[in-house]
Amino acid sequence: MQHYPEAALYVVATPIGNLSDISLRALHVLQLVHAIACEDTRHTQPLLRQYGIDKPLLAVHEHNEAQAAQLVIERLQRGERVAYVSDAGTPAVSDPGARLVAAVRAAGLTILPLPGASSVTTALSVAGISGGSGFVFAGFLPSKAMEREQAVQALQADARAVVILEAPHRMEALARAMAPLGSRLVTVCRELTKQFEEIATVAAQDLSAWLAAGPQRTRGEFALVLHPGEEARAKDDGHRVLQLLLAELPLKTAVKLAADITGAPRNELYEAALQLKKA
Repeated sequence: MQHYPEAALYVVATPIGNLSDISLRALHVLQLVHAIACEDTRHTQPLLRQYGIDKPLLAVHEHNEAQAAQLVIERLQRGERVAYVSDAGTPAVSDPGARLVAAVRAAGLTILPLPGASSVTTALSVAGISGGSGFVFAGFLPSKAMEREQAVQALQADARAVVILEAPHRMEALARAMAPLGSRLVTVCRELTKQFEEIATVAAQDLSAWLAAGPQRTRGEFALVLHPGEEARAKDDGHRVLQLLLAELPLKTAVKLAADITGAPRNELYEAALQLKKA
């Protein structure tokens, strides 16, 4: 049975669209706490009303987070339980909450996370990306054109998968900025978990055309997954082939064949082979 200590801040993930995605544990904690700190009371109240929860609400958003954190800390020091929720999803991931968490930690108080909905992991789960190269969370790219183009150029140099968030009024500009990525695939997730949810995977150079294919496609919130570049795929394939070859062949021969078959860098495969032999 989970223990819910007093004098603790509970960081609670809430739905990113469909209110049914709230967890049973989140509902229990929201009923249990003395107060709920939230990014915007107007967004949080409908969720609480849906489940019959009536608690004092404390506004803690990006413009007052440092000052409001002290009010939360005072409540915690009195022995209260306080929950923090952002407008949607997991707090402190492209949402306010990080400064509040840091201030509570600096005060020597307890912080407990309640996992749940996140557009980042939801988008990754339908992108179909395999291998162990990992991913980068880029969040919202800069709004200014030149800075945005520079950010995309930096992504082009990174062979890992990249998760990007974007607002509807900037999607067309983002699509134009991503066009130079050519045939590198992008999984576009629009309005995740909501009534008009739409998910598609297209080449980066075709993203503008996909948006233009329907007037609704520039509406709603977006999460995009830029798939790994060829270099990352070759590296992952190389490691898998290398493991199979090492079971039957000498190290140098296995490395050479794995590099020839997959195109992965031979020096990286050699280092990987040494590590596998040690293991």
